[in-house]
Amino acid sequence: MTAEKLGKILSSVAKRMHADFEQSQAFQHNGEAGTSREVLIQQFLSGYLPAHVEAVHNAEVIAVNGDVSPQSDIILIDRGTPPFTSLQGFRIIPNECVYGMIEVKTKLDGAQLADACNKISKLRRMPKSAYRPISGVISRTTKAYGATHNHFPTSGMIVAFNSLNLETVGGHLMDWCRTRHPSEWPDSVWVVGKGHLQWGDSRTGALFRSPVPGASLFQVDADPDQDILLPLAIHLNIHFSDAWMNPLDLLPYAGATPLGTYARTWTI
Repeated sequence: MTAEKLGKILSSVAKRMHADFEQSQAFQHNGEAGTSREVLIQQFLSGYLPAHVEAVHNAEVIAVNGDVSPQSDIILIDRGTPPFTSLQGFRIIPNECVYGMIEVKTKLDGAQLADACNKISKLRRMPKSAYRPISGVISRTTKAYGATHNHFPTSGMIVAFNSLNLETVGGHLMDWCRTRHPSEWPDSVWVVGKGHLQWGDSRTGALFRSPVPGASLFQVDADPDQDILLPLAIHLNIHFSDAWMNPLDLLPYAGATPLGTYARTWTI
């Protein structure tokens, strides 16, 4: 009964999102329409992400080595992230605080898919090293993409309001991934009204949270009544319920910037 109730709630949410999407098509300026659709996804995410994870729009990610992320639609961050902002609410996010990114597309074709995959790949390659060590505590690790990490690696998902045939999109995704390591692959692709693409084990049919070497790509068609929102809500919970980060160390970001000059010293 509880599952049915959640399904009904998300079914009504799906209908409202479709209506809002149709309304966004009335915008004459492509930038305004795109921003509106990104906000729709951000609002949905905000209702189903774990409490310690925040979805932010209009942000730029920076790393201690000087890398800057490509423009990203939605960034998922730890709620303890320092609120660095610039004009008009634009946020600057240290990469250590980033849990994931979501690229939002109006219509997903081969070119749009490659663009989203390239952005996910670049952000995931940016280093996460500016943490303060915690003495006396067993180090925490996360297994993902066929390796063990001493931080929570950045997840990457693609959400589209429309697309080519989902089988065609899956073929394009396999072409992009074939020459790259799973650490660059997107974790999943979601298309409203059609279904999603997710990695798994072809022998057992089990779906993976993240791709690993040897994983197969599964096409999962959406239930007409529920659309993609119920499986997406569950996927988000599985993906980010155990997201974590060590305390952020801002000192490496200061680099060679002078922090002041010693003027006097007292000793006892």
